[in-house]
Amino acid sequence: MIEQFVNFVIRPPRAEYNPDQYLWEPEFTLAGRKYRRIDLELTNGRDQALKCSHYVPAVIPENTALPCVIYCHGNSGCRADANEAAVILLPSNITLFTLDFAGSGLSGGEYVSLGWHEKQDLKCVVSFLRNNKEVSCIGLWGRSMGAVTSLLYGAEDPSIAGLVLDSAFSNLYDLMMELVDVYKIRVPKFTVKMAVQYMRRVIQRRAKFDIMDLDVVQFAPKTFIPALFGHASNDMFIQPHHTDRIHQAYAGDKNLIKFDGDHNSPRPQFYYDSVSIFFYNVLHPPQFPSVCSNKLDEYYNLGAFKVGAGTNESLLYEIINGLRAAGPDAGSSSAAAANFTNATKSVVELLTERVNQLSIKTDNDLDFLLDENHNLTEMDTDTAESHLEDKSNRQNEECCSYTSSNRESWGRCSSLGAASDGSSLGERSEIPSHKHKSMTLRALATPLRRIRRKSLAIPKERKNRSLWKRLKQERQEMGESLTQRFRLCLQGQAQHKRTKSS
Repeated sequence: MIEQFVNFVIRPPRAEYNPDQYLWEPEFTLAGRKYRRIDLELTNGRDQALKCSHYVPAVIPENTALPCVIYCHGNSGCRADANEAAVILLPSNITLFTLDFAGSGLSGGEYVSLGWHEKQDLKCVVSFLRNNKEVSCIGLWGRSMGAVTSLLYGAEDPSIAGLVLDSAFSNLYDLMMELVDVYKIRVPKFTVKMAVQYMRRVIQRRAKFDIMDLDVVQFAPKTFIPALFGHASNDMFIQPHHTDRIHQAYAGDKNLIKFDGDHNSPRPQFYYDSVSIFFYNVLHPPQFPSVCSNKLDEYYNLGAFKVGAGTNESLLYEIINGLRAAGPDAGSSSAAAANFTNATKSVVELLTERVNQLSIKTDNDLDFLLDENHNLTEMDTDTAESHLEDKSNRQNEECCSYTSSNRESWGRCSSLGAASDGSSLGERSEIPSHKHKSMTLRALATPLRRIRRKSLAIPKERKNRSLWKRLKQERQEMGESLTQRFRLCLQGQAQHKRTKSS
C-alpha cells in the first residue's frame, strides 16, 4: 500500500497521446484568423527533453512583439490540456506556449515532483522565450501542480507580468494527511505519520526532492506579481481552503474566483472570461487591424476596384442590372442584360451611374403626394396604400432579381458584414402581405392622416420639406443597401456561383 501512495505522488498515470490528434493542427483557423502550431524540443538542466508547442498567428506584422502565456498542466496532464487556453488567448493577440513537464506526457524523465523540479523546466522555457524577439512580456497560467509550479517560479522571477493559479495546494504534507481522511483509510493517526515519513525518504531517494519543502504558503508573501486565483467549491482532492490560505498570504495584487465543480471538472465560461480580461490588462497585447475593418476598408475603397482576369464580368453586369431596375428609367431587365455584353463603360462607372440615379434630385419624384398647386393632397388611405405597395414591390423585385436563383449563397454573403440586411429580409418574408402593407402605411403616411383630422398648424412648405426629406432618405438607404450587397458579392464571388434568374 505504501508503494501505491509513493506512486500516487511521484508517478501518477502518464498521459500518452498523439500530437497530430490531440493538439491543434499545425495550421488552423480560430475566430476568423489563421494560426500555426510550432513544435519544438528543449533540454532542461537535468538533460531531459521537454516536448513543447508554441501557438502563434500565421502572420505577425513586422517589428511587432506579442506577449506570451505559458500554460502549466497538472500532475497527470500534458500540453493537450492547453487547447482551451488557446481559444481564450489567441483572439486577444496573446500567443500560447505549452509543454510537457519532465516525467509527464512525451517528455523525458521518470518522475514528477509536484512543482519542485518543474519550476526548473519552466525556467528553461522562460529563458527560451526571452531570446525570442517576437515575444514581449510573459504570463503564467497553471492548474493544480502547474499552479504550484507557477507560484514557485514567480517568487524567483518578478519580471513575470501575471499569474493565473487554478487549484493550487498550500502544503504537500498537509495535503497528504487530508487525503487519508478523504479516502477513509482506516489506520491509526500515528501509523499514518510513520507511513508518511517512510514515504518521504523513498521519494527523496527516487525523485530527488523533499516533500516537506513544498510549503507553498511561505512563498506567497515574497511574490508581488499580479495574480488571479481560482478554485472549484466542491473540490475534494485539493480543498478550497488551500487557495484561501495562499490568497490571504499573497503580497501582490490579487483576486479570487470560486465556481461550481470539482478538481477535474470543466471551468465555467465566466471564469475563462475573467482570465482573458486579466491577461489582457497585465500583458497589454497590441491591436491588429481586424478582419472586419479590412473588409470595411475594401467596402469604402471600391472605387479603385479593377476588373481583372479572374473577375466574372457577366456576374458584375448582372448585379448592376439589378441596380438599374431601381432607377426611375428602369427598363426590361432581360433587354438590359443583353446590352451589357457590348458595354463600353467600366463596371465601376456603371455602378456609379446607377447609384446616383437612385437619389431623389427633383420634386417630380414626389408628385404623387402634391396637387397641381404643389400642396399636400387630401389623398385617401387606399390611394396612398396602393402607391406605397407598388413602390415596395418594385424595390423587392430589384433586390431579388439577381439572387432568387441562389438564396443560400446570398445568405452567406450577407453574413460577412450585412447582418442587419439579412435579418430584415428574413423577418419580412415571415410577415403576411396585408400586415406588411399596413405597417408601411403607418410608417410613411402618418402626416396624411393628420391632415384630415385637424387643420395645418405648420406651414405647408415645412411639411413638404419634411416629407420630401423622408422619402429621399428612404431611396438613399435602398441604394446604399444594394451597393453594399454588391460589394459583399464581389468579396465572395470566387466561392458563390450565381445563375440568371428565371
